[in-house]
Amino acid sequence: MNQYPPIAEHGMVGDLQTAALVSSRGTIDWWCTPRFDSPSLFASLLDSDRGGHCRLAVERPDGSAGTVRQLYLSDTAVLVTRFMTADGVGEVADFMPPIDSTEPQDTHRLVRVARVVRGTLPFTFTCRPRFDYGRAPHTLTRDDDHTALFHGPGTDLRLQTTPGFRLRTDGDDITARFTLSAGQAAAVVLTSDASGASGPSGAPALPHPTLQGIADDFETCRSFWLSWLRSCTYRGRWQDIVNRSAITLKLLTYAPTGAPIAAATMGLPEQIGGERNWDYRYTWIRDAALSVRTLIDLGFHDEARAFRQWLRERIEAGGTVSGDPLQIMYRVDGDPHLTEEILGHLEGYRGSRPVRAGNAAADQLQLDIYGEASDALIVGNDVGAIRGWNALSGVLDWLADHWNQPDEGIWETRGGRQDFTYSRLMTWVAFDRGIHAATEFSRPADVSHWSSARDAVFRQIVERGWHEKRHAFVQHYDTDVLDASLLLMPKVGFLSPRDPDWLSTLDAMDEELVSDSLVYRYDPAASPDGLRGSEGTFNLCSFLYVEALARSGRLHQARHAFDKMLTYANHVGLFAEEIGPSGEQLGNFPQAFTHLSLVTAAMALDEELRRAETGAQADNHRHWHPATHGLTAPVESGQGGGTGG
Repeated sequence: MNQYPPIAEHGMVGDLQTAALVSSRGTIDWWCTPRFDSPSLFASLLDSDRGGHCRLAVERPDGSAGTVRQLYLSDTAVLVTRFMTADGVGEVADFMPPIDSTEPQDTHRLVRVARVVRGTLPFTFTCRPRFDYGRAPHTLTRDDDHTALFHGPGTDLRLQTTPGFRLRTDGDDITARFTLSAGQAAAVVLTSDASGASGPSGAPALPHPTLQGIADDFETCRSFWLSWLRSCTYRGRWQDIVNRSAITLKLLTYAPTGAPIAAATMGLPEQIGGERNWDYRYTWIRDAALSVRTLIDLGFHDEARAFRQWLRERIEAGGTVSGDPLQIMYRVDGDPHLTEEILGHLEGYRGSRPVRAGNAAADQLQLDIYGEASDALIVGNDVGAIRGWNALSGVLDWLADHWNQPDEGIWETRGGRQDFTYSRLMTWVAFDRGIHAATEFSRPADVSHWSSARDAVFRQIVERGWHEKRHAFVQHYDTDVLDASLLLMPKVGFLSPRDPDWLSTLDAMDEELVSDSLVYRYDPAASPDGLRGSEGTFNLCSFLYVEALARSGRLHQARHAFDKMLTYANHVGLFAEEIGPSGEQLGNFPQAFTHLSLVTAAMALDEELRRAETGAQADNHRHWHPATHGLTAPVESGQGGGTGG
């Protein structure tokens, strides 16, 4: 089996339409282009031999790179990898010029700049692209010592270097070695082109990059991120990590549609060597919808508005695989077809097979998405245009007739449908938000039918979702297993965060699902999900747990849990999906849902600590008010308002 860096040993760069991972070794080992969900050019993270990579790093004669440190330039998406040796200090800066456009682009640029700040250091460069997840051959053409063109099926990759950086042919790949002294720099620009304008014999000439031009691009990229972040209204205790999470969420959002993806990668395992290896490069209705409130609370109204428009278009378009009004996930352009295939030629990260592209869970029935979607569309007292309302009310009419059925649930289990309590909870949310909007804004709706359904759902959850012996709400009606998704119960306004039934549920979770502040989704041994193996604790749930503790008045416990969770961030502040038994990051990386829940936990803690410090009396019911749709307290002057979601 080949060698692989830890999942956490990466930073991410992106241009708002695609993203690449750069390891602390200076290796780009993941890049799909021209979109997040396109086939890969570099995928050595899933097969270090067949996947392809691009490496730019200090490499001394003995093969070592010295001490390596990686960081982001503050409040930007510019990634710097530093190499510190006895001979000097060098660094590689990676960035992608942002394409903040509503038009999909076929051409994307990834810029790599090497420079030395002290002494004299040798650098090595290799570029070994492997098109279509390593399945397709390519041809290589050369114009001169500073240019190379890799021609693959549907996509070309052009390399261009500044003077002093001479490329050499190595079969169908490219290598280079060069030495820089203090104050010197050299750069290479990787340009992917899926326009079809070039052929096997060559491509239209592009101007050679210059160090001054690269410096201008660098400053433009840096300024873009600093300017974008000025919209952020968060001014709390955890400014740096919240800013990093906000930038990460932006990097994972497809600018042409406003649709955020769940993670930049596919196939990274929830258990090393296991089969829980999924493709997360798509837009989940649930994840994206829950981000709307958080984006608004952070001050990013344009991003929230863009996703709501994308969501309305999905409802109006219909055409789902299942025939239901919505499906749980889509491609970033709204395409509902996500056929899953197994890439059997890839060995998987550290031997974790199978490697899957696409996602067969797309046609699952998960009724909770109607609650998240309804809340996202109605948040901020914005019910949209008439056609949008008519489409949403049609969805709620459908839901009123179909809510009382088993489904696959939030965790996309492949072990059969159940009457999941969380799914019922969010159908209650769907009706509740719809009733409020129809009444508040005098919209046409079958409010009587919705009200009857809402009340029936409420009674069913209380009667069947509550387990008397456990003194807790449970995963589904035929089990006594707990489920961390129910940490959202008080947040959505179903009950007060200090309701006795909720506090006893929280106590039960403490005993069964929590391990030193880390939270498991559920116990797969007690509730089989149709898959072999185990998984780590779920970062989303760990941050939801922090928020639930804070809202329940357990501030000391909440802050301690939050502080401990932050120690699991990687060296540049990024989180994967899960934390393994030895504290290692597992699953796809970085995961948007984790960073979203980190932000909401930070905002909740800030608000509750501020109340405690000022001696304000807690109102047990402040999280439920029709004007805020049950999610948050009214916004205080100068502060982001509440919990998000």
